[in-house]
Amino acid sequence: MSTTDLAREPAHKPQQTTVRIAAVQYLLRAISDWDGFENQVRFVMKAAGDYKPQFVMFPEIFTTQLLSFMDTSDLRSAVREMDSYTGRYIALFTELAAHWGVHIIGGSHPTITNGRLLNTAYLFTPGGKVFTQDKIHLTRWEKEKWKGDPGNELKVFETPYGRISILICYDIEFPELSRKVCEQGADIIFVPSCTDDRQGFWRVRYCCHARAIENQVYVAVTGTVGNLAVEGLGLHFGQAAIITPSDFPFARDGIAAEGVPNMEQIVIADVDLGKLVSNRVNGTTIPLYDKRVDVYANDVEIVSTV
Repeated sequence: MSTTDLAREPAHKPQQTTVRIAAVQYLLRAISDWDGFENQVRFVMKAAGDYKPQFVMFPEIFTTQLLSFMDTSDLRSAVREMDSYTGRYIALFTELAAHWGVHIIGGSHPTITNGRLLNTAYLFTPGGKVFTQDKIHLTRWEKEKWKGDPGNELKVFETPYGRISILICYDIEFPELSRKVCEQGADIIFVPSCTDDRQGFWRVRYCCHARAIENQVYVAVTGTVGNLAVEGLGLHFGQAAIITPSDFPFARDGIAAEGVPNMEQIVIADVDLGKLVSNRVNGTTIPLYDKRVDVYANDVEIVSTV
């Protein structure tokens, strides 16, 4: 390897290069109170924790299961009322992360911050720390039905098991975000998702593959399954997957593991961060380093053929 190639290697070195990821296909079923939600989460965490992963991920807005016992006649108000459960949600997942010794991407939860309704993803560490990443691009449903507000900050979290980022569902469809976090050394992008139909699911899934290829990074995605008798939550199409770059060191089809669509289950795969380091400089293609930033800054020329 040349001196130039060595200079390209990221300075951050994870303590462990083989990382186990557990992605939860969470079944939305009607519950009668908070205890019903907590019991289901604890059951799922025990099933995942027994496999000793370093990361466990839940889907986007899976806490909307709480709406099944709330008054949803005014949906905009009901979603905001979910913020009253934020304290219990944080306490539950902080406890579970410490108990199982894992980093938990706790899906996302509607959270009111400074008077703004944000779709906020939470990262819980084994040491009891809690971090957040707000959804940056809102869907039409979130803007028109929930009257939600977009986040504005993008973060990369440095963990003992590599640098990670969280892009919530629609955010993975914007390549600029993935490129920015990968330029800051992200090894894994976690994509908690919630899609109601097959088309929406494939929009997210195909973009996960594209981002993995473009940035030579692992992408883990999961979604909600099941249904609730609540406006906008009557249908779900979900399938978890751990996605790899497309090259010889990785899974043949760029899929380390994937679930059965629309079934309650946990998808688990081991990924090797060391392969990313090598592939970024020695791969069949090296898109992270072949960028032509000098060209991207130029204006596009419109040429008439008439």
